[in-house]
Amino acid sequence: MKQVDGTKLLASLGDSVNQLRGRLTPDAPMDRVTWFRAGGLAELMFQPHDTDDLVTFLKLLPDEVPVMVAGVGSNLLVRDGGIKGVVIRLSAKGFGDVELVSETRVKAGAICPDKNLAAMTLDHGIGGFHFYYGIPGSIGGALRMNAGANGGETRDRVVEVHAVDRRGNRHVLTNDDMGYTYRHSAAANDLIFTHAVFEGYLEDKAKIRADMDAVRQHRETVQPIREKTGGSTFKNPDGHSAWKLIDEAGCRGLMIGGAQMSPMHCNFMINTGQASGYDLEYLGETVRQRVYETSGVTLEWEIKRIGTFMPGYEVREFLGQLTA
Repeated sequence: MKQVDGTKLLASLGDSVNQLRGRLTPDAPMDRVTWFRAGGLAELMFQPHDTDDLVTFLKLLPDEVPVMVAGVGSNLLVRDGGIKGVVIRLSAKGFGDVELVSETRVKAGAICPDKNLAAMTLDHGIGGFHFYYGIPGSIGGALRMNAGANGGETRDRVVEVHAVDRRGNRHVLTNDDMGYTYRHSAAANDLIFTHAVFEGYLEDKAKIRADMDAVRQHRETVQPIREKTGGSTFKNPDGHSAWKLIDEAGCRGLMIGGAQMSPMHCNFMINTGQASGYDLEYLGETVRQRVYETSGVTLEWEIKRIGTFMPGYEVREFLGQLTA
């Protein structure tokens, strides 16, 4: 059942869209965007050509139309009813570059894969970025959630972040402005990150390569990287490892419909083939319930869940109210 109608929204924008250089797609299938390969339609998707094009679009878009950014969809769970409003999907051509700014500084576009930033800094002998080699996703998502792994975090390297707000105004934020904490930033939700400047330190390439090889080996050994997954499902609670709590609750390999908690790494949720957004979210909430019952710990989602439920397929938080 289709719950969004992007053709109406597109038509409501009138001839003003003719000045745009990017691509507008009504009723865009989000299961082609997210790494879970599940979920409904985006009412309207816009892929801006560059930052100027993004600014132009946001200035012409009515204030009441909701906007969200999809990035590469690596840690995104879209509900089956779809997403109302506009989904911004930054293009690799306009937002995917990574370049050297100085001997120890680099600038990376928001859609640049984390892995590419790690590889580029290796080429130039800049240390401090090896941890990005093991993080699925892009720089925009890393900036938003302070992505980290293997002893490093985004906040350790960020100098400044460039962004555009919902009304099309440009902003430059410092590291302090981002308000980083564990897997979180305090940056306003309406900011769309376009690129950022990072700083590392000079380091021997052999040392950087060894650190990256260790990250790669760890990922290939313990994570289901060849599955349809979104990375870590839940944040690590203070003093605990989420995967250990999930394992102790008997949820390793647990399946609901086509969704499963990975037998390899039980904090990774995977689509075994035909999982719906409902299957995946219901599985996640089941795990949260069982972990709470066995340990008294409430797991918090690291995967971002967006969109609306299909009628009759709402997923309630087992520990509280209906999810938004």
